[in-house]
Amino acid sequence: MPQSVQYLKFGEFFSGPGGLALGAILAESKNGERVLKIKHAWSNDYDPSSCETYKKNICKNEKNPQVICRDVRDLDIDTLSSIDIFAYGFPCNDFSVVGEQKGFNGKFGPLYSYGINVLNKFKPRVFVAENVGGIASANDGRVFIKILDDLARAGNGYKITAHLYKAEDYGVSQTRHRYIIVGIDQSIGVEFKVPKPTHKGNYVPVKVVLSNIPENAFNNEHAKVASQVVERLKHTKPGENAWTANLPAHLKLNVKTARMSQIYKRLHPDLPSYTITGSGGGGTHGYHYAEPRPLTNRERARIQSFPDDFEFVGSKEKVRKQIGMAVPPMLSNVVFKAILDTLNNVEYPYVEANYQIVPKTNLLLFEYEQNCRSKNHISETQRLGERGRDYCEEGRVGARI
Repeated sequence: MPQSVQYLKFGEFFSGPGGLALGAILAESKNGERVLKIKHAWSNDYDPSSCETYKKNICKNEKNPQVICRDVRDLDIDTLSSIDIFAYGFPCNDFSVVGEQKGFNGKFGPLYSYGINVLNKFKPRVFVAENVGGIASANDGRVFIKILDDLARAGNGYKITAHLYKAEDYGVSQTRHRYIIVGIDQSIGVEFKVPKPTHKGNYVPVKVVLSNIPENAFNNEHAKVASQVVERLKHTKPGENAWTANLPAHLKLNVKTARMSQIYKRLHPDLPSYTITGSGGGGTHGYHYAEPRPLTNRERARIQSFPDDFEFVGSKEKVRKQIGMAVPPMLSNVVFKAILDTLNNVEYPYVEANYQIVPKTNLLLFEYEQNCRSKNHISETQRLGERGRDYCEEGRVGARI
Protein backbone atom coordinates (compact mmCIF):
# COMPACT_ATOMS: atom_id res chain seq x y z
CA MET A 1 0.00 0.00 0.00
CA PRO A 2 1.24 3.55 -0.74
CA GLN A 3 2.18 5.66 2.23
CA SER A 4 -0.36 8.19 3.46
CA VAL A 5 1.39 11.53 4.05
CA GLN A 6 -0.27 14.05 6.33
CA TYR A 7 1.13 17.57 6.43
CA LEU A 8 0.72 19.64 9.57
CA LYS A 9 0.42 23.37 8.93
CA PHE A 10 3.11 25.47 10.62
CA GLY A 11 2.81 29.10 11.77
CA GLU A 12 5.56 31.13 13.38
CA PHE A 13 6.19 34.47 15.11
CA PHE A 14 9.64 36.08 15.51
CA SER A 15 10.83 33.71 12.78
CA GLY A 16 14.23 35.26 12.10
CA PRO A 17 15.94 33.67 9.08
CA GLY A 18 14.25 30.30 9.64
CA GLY A 19 16.32 28.15 11.99
CA LEU A 20 13.29 26.72 13.78
CA ALA A 21 11.37 26.40 10.53
CA LEU A 22 14.14 24.58 8.66
CA GLY A 23 14.35 21.94 11.36
CA ALA A 24 10.57 21.62 11.29
CA ILE A 25 10.05 21.19 7.54
CA LEU A 26 12.86 18.60 7.36
CA ALA A 27 11.32 16.48 10.14
CA GLU A 28 9.12 13.48 9.47
CA SER A 29 7.68 10.52 11.33
CA LYS A 30 6.72 7.13 9.92
CA ASN A 31 4.41 4.64 11.57
CA GLY A 32 3.60 1.87 9.13
CA GLU A 33 1.93 3.52 6.16
CA ARG A 34 1.25 6.75 8.02
CA VAL A 35 3.74 9.58 7.52
CA LEU A 36 3.61 12.95 9.29
CA LYS A 37 5.42 15.99 7.92
CA ILE A 38 5.27 19.76 8.42
CA LYS A 39 4.71 22.51 5.87
CA HIS A 40 4.88 26.28 6.15
CA ALA A 41 1.58 28.17 6.38
CA TRP A 42 2.67 31.63 7.53
CA SER A 43 5.36 33.43 9.48
CA ASN A 44 6.10 36.86 10.88
CA ASP A 45 9.19 38.90 11.69
CA TYR A 46 9.85 42.63 11.78
CA ASP A 47 13.30 42.53 10.11
CA PRO A 48 13.17 42.81 6.29
CA SER A 49 16.45 40.95 5.70
CA SER A 50 15.34 38.06 7.89
CA CYS A 51 12.03 37.87 6.03
CA GLU A 52 13.79 37.74 2.66
CA THR A 53 16.12 35.01 3.94
CA TYR A 54 13.10 33.04 5.19
CA LYS A 55 11.30 33.38 1.84
CA LYS A 56 14.39 32.32 -0.10
CA ASN A 57 15.08 29.18 1.92
CA ILE A 58 11.91 28.05 3.70
CA CYS A 59 9.36 29.06 1.07
CA LYS A 60 11.40 28.52 -2.09
CA ASN A 61 8.73 26.33 -3.69
CA GLU A 62 5.80 28.60 -2.82
CA LYS A 63 4.38 31.09 -5.33
CA ASN A 64 2.96 33.52 -2.77
CA PRO A 65 4.64 32.82 0.55
CA GLN A 66 2.89 34.17 3.60
CA VAL A 67 5.92 35.82 5.21
CA ILE A 68 4.55 38.92 6.90
CA CYS A 69 7.20 41.53 7.61
CA ARG A 70 5.98 43.88 10.33
CA ASP A 71 6.00 44.46 14.05
CA VAL A 72 3.96 41.70 15.71
CA ARG A 73 2.13 44.37 17.70
CA ASP A 74 0.70 45.69 14.42
CA LEU A 75 -0.30 42.25 13.08
CA ASP A 76 -3.99 41.36 12.79
CA ILE A 77 -4.09 37.65 13.56
CA ASP A 78 -7.64 37.46 12.18
CA THR A 79 -6.04 37.63 8.72
CA LEU A 80 -3.99 34.45 9.33
CA SER A 81 -5.01 30.93 8.34
CA SER A 82 -5.54 28.07 10.78
CA ILE A 83 -2.50 26.01 11.81
CA ASP A 84 -1.64 22.73 13.50
CA ILE A 85 1.69 23.77 14.99
CA PHE A 86 2.72 27.18 16.28
CA ALA A 87 6.33 28.10 17.02
CA TYR A 88 7.95 31.22 18.36
CA GLY A 89 11.27 32.20 19.78
CA PHE A 90 9.99 35.31 21.49
CA PRO A 91 12.59 38.08 21.95
CA CYS A 92 15.14 37.22 24.62
CA ASN A 93 16.75 40.64 25.16
CA ASP A 94 15.16 41.15 28.57
CA PHE A 95 15.84 37.60 29.77
CA SER A 96 19.44 37.02 28.61
CA VAL A 97 22.12 36.70 31.30
CA VAL A 98 24.29 38.92 29.07
CA GLY A 99 21.83 41.81 29.45
CA GLU A 100 20.14 43.49 32.41
CA GLN A 101 17.43 40.82 32.80
CA LYS A 102 14.58 43.33 33.01
CA GLY A 103 12.06 40.55 32.43
CA PHE A 104 8.49 41.81 32.08
CA ASN A 105 9.66 45.31 32.99
CA GLY A 106 11.65 45.59 29.77
CA LYS A 107 10.60 46.53 26.25
CA PHE A 108 10.66 42.95 24.90
CA GLY A 109 9.60 40.86 27.89
CA PRO A 110 5.81 41.14 27.37
CA LEU A 111 5.97 40.15 23.68
CA TYR A 112 5.45 36.48 24.53
CA SER A 113 1.78 37.33 25.10
CA TYR A 114 1.23 37.75 21.34
CA GLY A 115 1.88 34.04 20.99
CA ILE A 116 -0.73 33.38 23.68
CA ASN A 117 -3.22 35.23 21.48
CA VAL A 118 -2.46 32.85 18.60
CA LEU A 119 -2.93 29.81 20.83
CA ASN A 120 -6.27 31.13 22.05
CA LYS A 121 -7.53 31.87 18.53
CA PHE A 122 -6.31 28.86 16.52
CA LYS A 123 -5.88 26.24 19.27
CA PRO A 124 -3.12 24.38 17.39
CA ARG A 125 -2.34 20.82 18.39
CA VAL A 126 1.20 21.73 19.36
CA PHE A 127 3.25 24.79 20.17
CA VAL A 128 7.00 25.24 20.52
CA ALA A 129 8.48 28.22 22.37
CA GLU A 130 12.21 28.93 22.60
CA ASN A 131 14.24 31.29 24.73
CA VAL A 132 17.59 31.80 26.41
CA GLY A 133 18.64 29.95 29.54
CA GLY A 134 18.49 33.18 31.53
CA ILE A 135 14.70 33.30 31.28
CA ALA A 136 14.45 30.85 34.19
CA SER A 137 16.16 33.32 36.53
CA ALA A 138 14.64 36.62 35.33
CA ASN A 139 12.70 38.36 38.12
CA ASP A 140 13.90 35.68 40.56
CA GLY A 141 12.46 32.94 38.36
CA ARG A 142 8.89 34.19 38.55
CA VAL A 143 8.79 35.34 34.92
CA PHE A 144 9.27 31.80 33.66
CA ILE A 145 6.67 30.43 36.06
CA LYS A 146 4.18 33.02 34.84
CA ILE A 147 4.91 32.33 31.16
CA LEU A 148 4.55 28.56 31.61
CA ASP A 149 1.27 29.04 33.44
CA ASP A 150 -0.11 31.30 30.69
CA LEU A 151 0.94 28.82 28.01
CA ALA A 152 -0.60 25.89 29.86
CA ARG A 153 -3.95 27.68 30.17
CA ALA A 154 -4.09 28.93 26.56
CA GLY A 155 -6.23 27.35 23.84
CA ASN A 156 -7.88 24.14 25.03
CA GLY A 157 -5.16 23.77 27.65
CA TYR A 158 -1.70 22.32 26.98
CA LYS A 159 0.37 19.60 28.57
CA ILE A 160 3.76 21.27 28.82
CA THR A 161 7.33 19.99 28.82
CA ALA A 162 10.09 22.55 29.47
CA HIS A 163 13.75 21.62 29.11
CA LEU A 164 17.09 23.42 28.95
CA TYR A 165 18.65 21.92 25.84
CA LYS A 166 22.40 21.90 25.29
CA ALA A 167 22.90 22.06 21.53
CA GLU A 168 26.29 20.33 21.77
CA ASP A 169 24.54 17.26 23.22
CA TYR A 170 22.70 16.86 19.90
CA GLY A 171 25.59 17.18 17.44
CA VAL A 172 25.76 20.97 17.08
CA SER A 173 29.39 22.09 17.40
CA GLN A 174 28.52 24.90 19.79
CA THR A 175 27.86 25.30 23.50
CA ARG A 176 24.46 26.93 23.03
CA HIS A 177 21.95 26.40 25.83
CA ARG A 178 18.30 27.28 25.29
CA TYR A 179 14.98 26.53 26.93
CA ILE A 180 12.54 24.89 24.56
CA ILE A 181 8.95 24.55 25.74
CA VAL A 182 6.72 22.06 23.97
CA GLY A 183 2.99 22.05 24.60
CA ILE A 184 0.56 19.46 23.28
CA ASP A 185 -3.20 20.02 23.37
CA GLN A 186 -4.32 18.17 26.49
CA SER A 187 -7.35 16.73 24.68
CA ILE A 188 -5.00 14.62 22.49
CA GLY A 189 -3.92 12.67 25.55
CA VAL A 190 -0.19 12.36 24.85
CA GLU A 191 2.85 13.96 26.46
CA PHE A 192 6.04 15.14 24.78
CA LYS A 193 9.24 13.53 26.05
CA VAL A 194 12.66 15.16 25.73
CA PRO A 195 14.64 13.27 23.05
CA LYS A 196 17.73 11.57 24.42
CA PRO A 197 21.02 13.36 23.61
CA THR A 198 22.95 11.79 20.76
CA HIS A 199 26.40 13.31 21.38
CA LYS A 200 26.72 13.80 25.13
CA GLY A 201 30.39 13.32 25.99
CA ASN A 202 31.20 12.85 22.31
CA TYR A 203 30.97 16.41 21.08
CA VAL A 204 31.69 17.51 17.52
CA PRO A 205 34.89 19.60 17.46
CA VAL A 206 34.66 22.89 15.63
CA LYS A 207 37.53 21.96 13.31
CA VAL A 208 35.23 19.34 11.76
CA VAL A 209 32.43 21.74 10.84
CA LEU A 210 34.81 24.46 9.63
CA SER A 211 36.70 22.20 7.25
CA ASN A 212 36.31 22.12 3.47
CA ILE A 213 34.24 25.27 3.02
CA PRO A 214 34.33 26.23 -0.68
CA GLU A 215 35.77 29.69 -1.35
CA ASN A 216 32.67 30.57 -3.40
CA ALA A 217 30.22 29.45 -0.70
CA PHE A 218 27.33 31.77 0.09
CA ASN A 219 28.02 34.47 2.71
CA ASN A 220 31.71 33.58 2.96
CA GLU A 221 33.22 37.05 2.53
CA HIS A 222 36.11 37.92 4.83
CA ALA A 223 35.80 41.09 6.89
CA LYS A 224 38.40 43.86 6.91
CA VAL A 225 40.32 43.66 10.16
CA ALA A 226 42.33 46.39 11.88
CA SER A 227 46.06 45.64 12.12
CA GLN A 228 45.94 45.93 15.91
CA VAL A 229 43.23 43.26 16.09
CA VAL A 230 45.30 40.94 13.91
CA GLU A 231 48.31 41.50 16.15
CA ARG A 232 46.22 40.86 19.27
CA LEU A 233 44.89 37.61 17.84
CA LYS A 234 48.40 36.47 16.93
CA HIS A 235 49.26 36.73 20.63
CA THR A 236 46.12 34.81 21.61
CA LYS A 237 46.26 31.02 21.60
CA PRO A 238 43.26 28.85 20.65
CA GLY A 239 40.80 28.85 23.53
CA GLU A 240 42.17 32.08 25.05
CA ASN A 241 40.50 35.48 25.14
CA ALA A 242 41.57 39.10 25.62
CA TRP A 243 41.83 38.60 29.40
CA THR A 244 43.58 35.23 29.57
CA ALA A 245 46.10 35.70 26.75
CA ASN A 246 49.62 36.92 27.50
CA LEU A 247 49.32 40.21 25.62
CA PRO A 248 51.87 43.02 25.35
CA ALA A 249 50.79 46.18 27.17
CA HIS A 250 49.83 48.04 24.00
CA LEU A 251 47.41 45.26 22.99
CA LYS A 252 45.58 44.94 26.31
CA LEU A 253 42.04 46.28 26.54
CA ASN A 254 41.41 49.12 28.97
CA VAL A 255 38.13 47.81 30.34
CA LYS A 256 37.19 48.32 33.98
CA THR A 257 33.64 46.99 33.87
CA ALA A 258 32.48 43.40 33.35
CA ARG A 259 34.92 41.36 31.28
CA MET A 260 32.98 39.06 28.97
CA SER A 261 34.81 35.80 28.34
CA GLN A 262 34.05 35.85 24.60
CA ILE A 263 35.92 39.10 23.87
CA TYR A 264 38.50 38.30 21.17
CA LYS A 265 38.26 34.65 22.14
CA ARG A 266 39.69 32.26 19.60
CA LEU A 267 37.98 28.95 19.01
CA HIS A 268 39.67 25.78 20.19
CA PRO A 269 39.86 23.32 17.27
CA ASP A 270 39.20 20.23 19.41
CA LEU A 271 36.14 21.61 21.21
CA PRO A 272 32.71 22.87 20.21
CA SER A 273 32.54 26.61 19.59
CA TYR A 274 31.34 28.94 22.29
CA THR A 275 27.93 30.54 21.69
CA ILE A 276 27.64 32.39 18.39
CA THR A 277 25.77 35.65 19.03
CA GLY A 278 24.22 38.40 16.96
CA SER A 279 25.71 41.22 19.01
CA GLY A 280 27.77 43.84 17.24
CA GLY A 281 30.22 44.98 19.90
CA GLY A 282 33.96 44.91 19.36
CA GLY A 283 35.63 41.58 19.93
CA THR A 284 32.39 39.55 19.82
CA HIS A 285 32.45 38.23 16.26
CA GLY A 286 34.02 34.83 16.93
CA TYR A 287 37.65 34.20 15.95
CA HIS A 288 39.27 31.41 13.98
CA TYR A 289 41.57 28.97 15.75
CA ALA A 290 44.15 28.74 12.94
CA GLU A 291 44.06 32.21 11.37
CA PRO A 292 44.15 35.60 13.15
CA ARG A 293 40.78 36.82 11.89
CA PRO A 294 37.06 36.90 12.64
CA LEU A 295 34.89 34.08 11.37
CA THR A 296 33.08 34.56 8.08
CA ASN A 297 29.31 34.42 8.13
CA ARG A 298 29.39 31.03 6.41
CA GLU A 299 31.65 29.73 9.16
CA ARG A 300 29.21 31.07 11.76
CA ALA A 301 26.36 29.45 9.84
CA ARG A 302 28.23 26.13 9.80
CA ILE A 303 28.69 26.33 13.57
CA GLN A 304 24.95 27.01 13.85
CA SER A 305 24.35 23.87 11.71
CA PHE A 306 22.88 25.66 8.68
CA PRO A 307 23.58 23.78 5.43
CA ASP A 308 25.79 25.42 2.81
CA ASP A 309 22.88 25.88 0.37
CA PHE A 310 21.08 28.08 2.90
CA GLU A 311 21.73 31.59 1.58
CA PHE A 312 21.28 34.54 3.90
CA VAL A 313 20.05 37.86 2.48
CA GLY A 314 21.35 41.26 3.56
CA SER A 315 24.55 43.08 4.41
CA LYS A 316 27.34 41.29 6.24
CA GLU A 317 26.27 42.86 9.53
CA LYS A 318 22.62 41.98 9.03
CA VAL A 319 23.52 38.41 8.08
CA ARG A 320 25.78 38.07 11.12
CA LYS A 321 22.89 39.15 13.34
CA GLN A 322 20.47 36.72 11.65
CA ILE A 323 22.84 33.82 12.20
CA GLY A 324 23.56 34.68 15.82
CA MET A 325 19.90 35.04 16.75
CA ALA A 326 18.75 31.82 15.06
CA VAL A 327 17.91 28.45 16.55
CA PRO A 328 20.32 25.79 15.24
CA PRO A 329 18.32 23.82 12.64
CA MET A 330 19.92 20.57 13.78
CA LEU A 331 18.55 21.04 17.30
CA SER A 332 15.19 22.20 15.94
CA ASN A 333 14.95 19.09 13.79
CA VAL A 334 15.54 16.81 16.78
CA VAL A 335 12.69 18.48 18.67
CA PHE A 336 10.22 18.51 15.77
CA LYS A 337 11.00 14.91 14.85
CA ALA A 338 10.18 13.93 18.44
CA ILE A 339 6.96 15.98 18.28
CA LEU A 340 5.83 14.18 15.13
CA ASP A 341 6.76 10.81 16.64
CA THR A 342 4.71 11.69 19.72
CA LEU A 343 1.66 12.53 17.60
CA ASN A 344 2.25 9.45 15.44
CA ASN A 345 2.54 7.04 18.40
CA VAL A 346 6.17 6.20 17.58
CA GLU A 347 8.43 5.47 20.52
CA TYR A 348 11.88 7.09 20.73
CA PRO A 349 14.66 7.25 23.36
CA TYR A 350 14.06 10.03 25.85
CA VAL A 351 15.27 11.58 29.10
CA GLU A 352 13.44 13.33 31.90
CA ALA A 353 12.95 17.06 31.47
CA ASN A 354 15.39 19.07 33.60
CA TYR A 355 12.81 21.75 34.46
CA GLN A 356 10.15 20.31 36.71
CA ILE A 357 6.79 22.03 36.45
CA VAL A 358 5.39 21.89 39.97
CA PRO A 359 2.78 23.90 41.90
CA LYS A 360 4.09 27.44 41.63
CA THR A 361 4.68 29.68 44.62
CA ASN A 362 4.30 33.44 44.53
CA LEU A 363 2.73 33.43 41.05
CA LEU A 364 -0.43 35.17 42.17
CA LEU A 365 1.48 37.76 44.14
CA PHE A 366 3.76 38.30 41.17
CA GLU A 367 0.78 39.03 38.91
CA TYR A 368 -0.45 41.66 41.33
CA GLU A 369 3.01 43.17 41.68
CA GLN A 370 3.16 43.61 37.91
CA ASN A 371 -0.34 45.10 37.74
CA CYS A 372 0.28 47.43 40.62
CA ARG A 373 3.64 48.59 39.34
CA SER A 374 2.06 49.47 36.02
CA LYS A 375 -0.49 51.60 37.91
CA ASN A 376 1.99 52.88 40.51
CA HIS A 377 -0.19 51.39 43.24
CA ILE A 378 2.40 49.40 45.16
CA SER A 379 0.32 49.75 48.33
CA GLU A 380 -2.31 47.58 46.66
CA THR A 381 0.30 44.83 46.31
CA GLN A 382 1.08 45.13 49.98
CA ARG A 383 -2.60 45.01 50.92
CA LEU A 384 -3.22 41.86 48.89
CA GLY A 385 0.13 40.28 49.69
CA GLU A 386 -0.82 37.93 52.52
CA ARG A 387 -3.95 36.73 50.78
CA GLY A 388 -1.97 36.17 47.58
CA ARG A 389 0.59 34.12 49.45
CA ASP A 390 -2.18 32.02 50.98
CA TYR A 391 -3.48 31.13 47.53
CA CYS A 392 0.01 30.31 46.30
CA GLU A 393 0.86 28.11 49.25
CA GLU A 394 -2.31 26.14 48.57
CA GLY A 395 -1.00 25.51 45.03
CA ARG A 396 -3.94 27.27 43.46
CA VAL A 397 -2.07 28.34 40.35
CA GLY A 398 -3.91 30.93 38.30
CA ALA A 399 -6.54 31.50 40.98
CA ARG A 400 -8.09 34.93 41.12
CA ILE A 401 -8.83 36.93 44.26
